[in-house]
Amino acid sequence: MSAEINDDGSEKNTTIPEPAAEPAPLLVLRDGLPPVVETAEALAEVVAKVAAGTGPIALDAERASGYRYSARAYLIQLRREGSGTHLIDPIAFDDLRDLNEAFGGAEWILHAASQDLACLREVGLEPVSLFDTELAARLLGYPRVGLATLVESICGRSMRKEHSAVDWSKRPLPDSWLEYAALDVEVLLELREVIGRELIESGKDAWAQEEFTHLITYEQPPRVDPWRRTSGIHKAKGRRAVAAVRGLWETRDELAQERDTTPGKLLPDASIIVAANALPTSRGSLLATKGFHGRAASRYVDLWFDAIQAARELPESELPPVANRSDGPPQPRAWAERDPVAAARLATARTAITALSKERNVPIENILTPDFLRRVLWTPPQTEGPGVEEAVAAELSRLGARAWQVGLAAPLIAEAIVNPEMPEPEPEEELEPEGS
Repeated sequence: MSAEINDDGSEKNTTIPEPAAEPAPLLVLRDGLPPVVETAEALAEVVAKVAAGTGPIALDAERASGYRYSARAYLIQLRREGSGTHLIDPIAFDDLRDLNEAFGGAEWILHAASQDLACLREVGLEPVSLFDTELAARLLGYPRVGLATLVESICGRSMRKEHSAVDWSKRPLPDSWLEYAALDVEVLLELREVIGRELIESGKDAWAQEEFTHLITYEQPPRVDPWRRTSGIHKAKGRRAVAAVRGLWETRDELAQERDTTPGKLLPDASIIVAANALPTSRGSLLATKGFHGRAASRYVDLWFDAIQAARELPESELPPVANRSDGPPQPRAWAERDPVAAARLATARTAITALSKERNVPIENILTPDFLRRVLWTPPQTEGPGVEEAVAAELSRLGARAWQVGLAAPLIAEAIVNPEMPEPEPEEELEPEGS
C-alpha cells in the first residue's frame, strides 16, 4: 500500500490517535437515599441498627464553612456492615452519646480525620480507634489523596463534588445534597480494606497506626494572637496600624460569633488593612474608605469607627509590635547571615531527608514536621560523639514527633549536626595590577 502524500510532497501523518479513555462510571448509592434522622424515635432506631452491625464504621461530617462562624457539624453520615447508611441531623439533638455507646470500641474510618474530629467530639462522638484513608494514602505515596481521586483510582468509580462548598446549615437540605453526603461514606469501608492491605505490604502499617493514635490524642493548642492571621497584615504601616488591625479584627470576630456568620462576610480582611493604614477620623471618611460601601460593612460603621478610634488613642507603650514574637528559630532565609554553621546543618539535613522521602515514597512533611527540624538544628543538643543521636531523638519526641519519625530522622539530623556540609567560599575577585 502506497503512503498518502501532502501537496508539498511530504508524507501524510496517518497515525490513528488512541481512543479517549472511558470515564469511570458514577458512584451510586447501593441502598437508596436514607431519610434524615431528626427525631428521638428515629435516632433510637439508628442506635439499635448500628449496635447490631459488624466491623468498622465509616463516618463523615458536613460543616458550613464560609457561611457560619462555628465549625459545628450540620450533618453526620455513617455506614456499617449490617446497618446500612444513616444521615443524622446533629442540630436536632442535645448530643449523640447514645450513638457513641453503640459504636463501642469499633474502628472509625474517616477521610482527613483532623477536619472532622473536633465537630464530632462536640456532639459526644469520641473515637477509640480510627483509620484515616487520606493520611494512609499520603504514607503510601499516592500523588493525589482527595477522596474522589482515591475512589476513582482504587474503586473505579467517579464522584461528583459540586456540593462540597454549599451551606449545610440550610434546612431542609435538598435531596441532591443528601445524596452527595451519603456517597462520601459509601466506599470508605472498601478504601480502608485496600489501603490497609497496601500499608501492610509496604511495611508502613505500624507507622500509620502511630499516626492514627496521635490523631485521637492530639489537642490543638490555642492560637496566640489569632488576629495576626489577617490576610495582608504585612502591609500594615507601623505599630498603630497594627493596633487598628487588631481592634477591627477583634470587633469583627465578636460580632461574627454573635451572629454565627463567617467574619469575612461582615468585613473583608482587605478592608481591615486599608482602614488600619488610613485611620479615618470620622464615620463619613470611614464609609468612603475602600471596602466599606457594602451593606454589612456600613451597617456596623459605629463599631468599626470605635475600634479605629481606640487604636488611635492607644499610648505608644501599649502598641503591639509590628512582627509577631515567636519562641522558634528565625526564618531559614536568615540563617546564612545570622549563623552560617546552623544554615549548613539545615541544608545538610534537608538534603538527607529529601533523599529519604524519595526512597521511602513518603512526603517530606510526613516524615518530620518542618518546624521540628528547624528547632533542633538552630539550637542543637550540646552533646558530642555517639550521644548526639540519642539527644536529638529525645528532643524530637519532646516536640511531638512519633516514634517512627524519630527512628528515621534522628540519625540524619545527628549526622548533619556533627558533619555539616559547609558551602564552598566564594572565590575572591582578582585585582588587575596597576598600569595594566
